[in-house]
Amino acid sequence: MKIAAQLFTLRDYMQTPEEIEASLKKVKDIGYNAVQVSGLGSIDPKALKEMTDQLGLEICATHISYADLTEKMDEIIEKHQIWGCKYVGLGSMPVDQRTTKEGYLAFAKKATEIGRQLKSGGLKFIYHNHNFEFTKFGDRTGMDILIEDTDPEAVDFELDMYWVQAGGGDPIDWIRKLDGRMKVVHLKDMAITSEREQRFAAIGEGNMNFAGILKACKEIGVEWGPVEQDQCYGNNPFECLQTSFQYLRKLGIEA
Repeated sequence: MKIAAQLFTLRDYMQTPEEIEASLKKVKDIGYNAVQVSGLGSIDPKALKEMTDQLGLEICATHISYADLTEKMDEIIEKHQIWGCKYVGLGSMPVDQRTTKEGYLAFAKKATEIGRQLKSGGLKFIYHNHNFEFTKFGDRTGMDILIEDTDPEAVDFELDMYWVQAGGGDPIDWIRKLDGRMKVVHLKDMAITSEREQRFAAIGEGNMNFAGILKACKEIGVEWGPVEQDQCYGNNPFECLQTSFQYLRKLGIEA
């Protein structure tokens, strides 16, 4: 597995082409050789590809809105082919489908359709979880439904370690459960304040078992581990990405 920078972490610094270029250079200077595209402002896909090529950064995965995946499929396929990026991610399922078993079943059917369309363009659809997917509906969680009721040839997953933990799951168990259906994960740590608040943390500054997480990722053949920190709580997000990078390198993960 190789690590990458999830650009959503830097979204406040990447809203114009000039900001995007400057931020990508900082990411490269930290030591990252790949990025996940998410949270960027408007930029021509070819211009972004030129920037990443010049800096020696690979676009390993993306997050695309549900609206675009359902309304602009041809454009999405073309964009990813320009970028040389195989993994097309959806950050979250529609809000109105999250609270019932029927909603999950309906989304699973639509996700399969999306995945089959992307597969026809040589791409792979990956679904990114939060904590709400671990709500139980009878004897199955929402996440179980998404795994069991989607076509395994069309839909893969992008397990977010923090959100699995926040949902009451064991990230290592869930990694192994997704053997054969996951090549991208989100590496994200969780810290607890003295007021018992769960907080996003740079990797190594939280409490999660990253040695075990990385071992499980290796066991199932995960290819990419984008590093993400949703909030930095006033800290510099570039420094947060650097702290995570240095810790992961000490654990032996490739840049």
